[in-house]
Amino acid sequence: MWWAVHPDRESGGDLTELDAAGVPAGPVAVPDLAAAVADREPAGGRWIWPDTPDCYGPLHRRGVRVARCHDLALTETLLLGYDGRWGEPRSLAAAWARLHDLPVPDDAPVTVAPQPGRPTQPALFEPVADELPGAASPLDAVVAVYADQRRRIAALPAPERFRLLVAAESAGALAATELGAVGLPWRADVHDRLLTELLGPRPVGGGRPPVLAGLAAEIEAGFGFRVNPDSPADLVRAFRRAGVPVTSTRAYVVRQVDHPAVPPLLRYKELARLHSANGWQFLADWVIGGRFRAEYVAGAVVSGRWGTRGGGALQIPKAVRRAVVADPGWALVVADAGQLEPRVLAAVSGDRGMSAAAGIPADAAAPGAGDMYGALAADAFGGDRQKAKIALLAAMYGGTSGDGGALLGTLRRRFPDAVEYVESAARVGEQGGLVRSVLGRTCPPASAAWSGTGEPGEAVSTSAASARARGRFTRNFVIQATAAEWALLLLADLRGRLHRLGAGAELVFFQHDEVVVHCRRELAGEVTAAVSASAEEATRLLFGSTPVLFPLDIATVDCYADAK
Repeated sequence: MWWAVHPDRESGGDLTELDAAGVPAGPVAVPDLAAAVADREPAGGRWIWPDTPDCYGPLHRRGVRVARCHDLALTETLLLGYDGRWGEPRSLAAAWARLHDLPVPDDAPVTVAPQPGRPTQPALFEPVADELPGAASPLDAVVAVYADQRRRIAALPAPERFRLLVAAESAGALAATELGAVGLPWRADVHDRLLTELLGPRPVGGGRPPVLAGLAAEIEAGFGFRVNPDSPADLVRAFRRAGVPVTSTRAYVVRQVDHPAVPPLLRYKELARLHSANGWQFLADWVIGGRFRAEYVAGAVVSGRWGTRGGGALQIPKAVRRAVVADPGWALVVADAGQLEPRVLAAVSGDRGMSAAAGIPADAAAPGAGDMYGALAADAFGGDRQKAKIALLAAMYGGTSGDGGALLGTLRRRFPDAVEYVESAARVGEQGGLVRSVLGRTCPPASAAWSGTGEPGEAVSTSAASARARGRFTRNFVIQATAAEWALLLLADLRGRLHRLGAGAELVFFQHDEVVVHCRRELAGEVTAAVSASAEEATRLLFGSTPVLFPLDIATVDCYADAK
């Protein structure tokens, strides 16, 4: 069963059932949309709506869980990207306007959602501001845009794979909404203690914590004059005044400088970053009720990776992972896909030698068992694992100079199909073309500089450098985007498996190739089995029958930091 839905009142909305051809049975106005969805959800099917955060978020806050959906906005993004129109407006109003050759409105500006515990608007759903000229109702527009998207997908060369991409992307949006609502278990007292140990007592009325203040004084003493360590421009001038010309104050640049101010400066930069990103203000803004609740954004990056708005959930530094502690009687099951992108390269390229190296199980009696770099090293690099790793990274990221360039030649001779796969993508990118993931996610089009059609008089060398830069981007895009799809398929499948386990297991974190499940301790074994089964299902859906293995490092811990 398929249900098209559009919320359009304070708590109600309109919905209609669609048949297999997408023809609506007729609109039904419901005064309580959450109750209407809850009544119909047990029958199965999929919900079609304009945007998952706006539509599912209010439902989820009312205790309604939806198993599957079709997100019109995310699907429009994918279809526009496939046509080389990445970045065009994707809202229901924009899709409706394109469908009827009307002026296309810009998408509404994105803002950070109110944080948990903060006052929110009393209405369940925000008033609909989209203008839909010629539509009998917003629900009419939902049905029409959905029908148009079905038509466009059916016309693609591999529609079944693109449908899988749309389903996975939409499932990811459901999971993102739930992750933000459930939150990551977070001990504010442990976090506060860590900050005090590293930075000193919290300063009253703002200002630098004692440890940062002391390091700032050491930096000034090293230079012999006043300098603001928070100002890169001031630091560059200070180094130049001291007779040490530097172009930036990035850590890798500063580490090469022999100057007494360098050690305290490096330590200052590390701790200042912690203070600004995950300090006491972070605790006040984002950790409420023992949970860190970020706003996750599915498909935020062109490769399909997620992002967040506020809180920096995808960049939790090791120093504060001690604060991520399971509730009493519960545990954290942390699963990380090791060497994901190299294994994706082996699977998508079909290179027999590389696939064999990536298909050796960890318990096999063979060189490099369970370690793809080790297996490649035994096969082609005289057992030198580091050389094998450098060569493979050079292939995926376009490293042609230094050790990477020299070792890439060995990799090309031994694993020609794998290297040709990424080099073909690089050539397409250099020529201004589009490349796609296995399921059809498409890279953004080339800019004028990348395609060599910049302003008149543009230096040829600049154009050539831009083309090479785009080639490096597309070379990695085909791998990173496919890896993101594998992880998304795992997440979507795992979401269903955890739901079937009941209330004792909840997905609380997802980052690129890592998931964290918070579960009752007695369920940890079942959760571990569920994660492994989801990884196998993701591999089957994406690559079919492949000898390549995608092993997971799975740990059951009380504290997130102990899983690393």
